[in-house]
Amino acid sequence: MSHVELTADEVRRLQLRAQGLLGAAGRRGGGVPALLEHLGAVQLDTISVLARSHELVPYSRLGAVGRATVEDAYWGGGATFEYWAHAASILPISEWPSFAFRRRAYRARGLRWHKVPDGPREEILGRLRTDGPLTTKELGGAKAGGDWWQWSDAKIAIEWLLDIGEVVCVQRVGWRRVYDLAERAVPEELLAQDPDDQACLTRLVSHAGRALGVGTRADLADYFRLRGDQVASVIDATELVPVRVHGWKHPAWADPEALAAPPRGRHATTLLSPFDSLVWDRARTSRVFGFDHRLEAYVPKAKRVHGYFAMPLLAGGRLLGRVDPAREGKTLIARQVSLEPWATATPARTETTLQALSTALWQAATWVACDNVRVERLDPPHLLPALNLSAAS
Repeated sequence: MSHVELTADEVRRLQLRAQGLLGAAGRRGGGVPALLEHLGAVQLDTISVLARSHELVPYSRLGAVGRATVEDAYWGGGATFEYWAHAASILPISEWPSFAFRRRAYRARGLRWHKVPDGPREEILGRLRTDGPLTTKELGGAKAGGDWWQWSDAKIAIEWLLDIGEVVCVQRVGWRRVYDLAERAVPEELLAQDPDDQACLTRLVSHAGRALGVGTRADLADYFRLRGDQVASVIDATELVPVRVHGWKHPAWADPEALAAPPRGRHATTLLSPFDSLVWDRARTSRVFGFDHRLEAYVPKAKRVHGYFAMPLLAGGRLLGRVDPAREGKTLIARQVSLEPWATATPARTETTLQALSTALWQAATWVACDNVRVERLDPPHLLPALNLSAAS
């Protein structure tokens, strides 16, 4: 079979469009629900600086959509559920059948980290049947430490029931999961579906291909945390087409719809969550954008290079640097801004980069109801006096 030949730059633009960050696709009608359907998964994380990661993902694509609107789209009306996709993620309820393979695998394994006690499991199911949706605390499973080795029997049981699909997380309240019975929370027509492993994997690999535009086997596997051999077993059953990307060591596949028209339109200028699906795969981000990034929230403060929650700065279809944000009252603060060396290599590039930085900071400030912006440190430091942070800049 002859392969389509793509340049690395073409792939970069195809991924940006597929992720809703180039052109009108990410901002078209449908709002947050349509965005979630397209991406397939939005990763959850406990850290909240400007906002939690699942709020930042639609913000970066749709603009200053109200945070209440985002939460309602995720949790209102039974249109979503939380499950293990790319880590803990919000998923469209339509994808419930796609994860039957993972629920079966958990059940066959018999445990995740702990042996699951029978008594608490039956008690939890009984409580949910009689009392309706409940949090872990309401079910008697809260534990002060929160680490898995400190879990109570009730916490072990409820997480196991989530793993195997007997209960569903239908909402987060105060960052606590709210659990309900799958038989009540999942539409009957979806609950009745039980696709075999190959069908599940084929659907998920196809979805990963659409959400990325172009990806290697490892890229496709990482999107929903599959194994490479699982991707290989179904890749020929998808509609993805083999492509060769100049400079890439490994074969790749592309969404045929992505190849049908060249990506055009306006690039988003925004700060990205470190858990955004554009950059959550560090190896792919390095290969596609030449940008090496890691989360330093769990690195001792003295050893951090870019800051606690460094957010990639996206502008012009490239990752120009990182911003570590904070808030003090009505002021958005960039504790540290680290710009990529190439982004300030010439006067023209420097001007464009500083303008993009100012724009991204003010957009974020407006979204979180701040009326002032301050940058404490900028690397390279000699550029700080040249940064125009007037609101009209």
